[in-house]
Amino acid sequence: MATPNYSYEKRQRELAKKRKAEEKRQRKLSGKPDDANAPDEPQADGEAAADPAAPTDPQT
Repeated sequence: MATPNYSYEKRQRELAKKRKAEEKRQRKLSGKPDDANAPDEPQADGEAAADPAAPTDPQT
């Protein structure tokens, strides 16, 4: 029976980690969220989220 090649497995884990970090860096540079339902995006039905800091019209 052959012995496992632990150094190969470790190198593959390191490469996967490096690849994931590079993808994350590219997403940050593009400035676009990769998640389709991010909280800072406008809602799907076209209505903008209410801004609590926006001035309101006085009710007189």
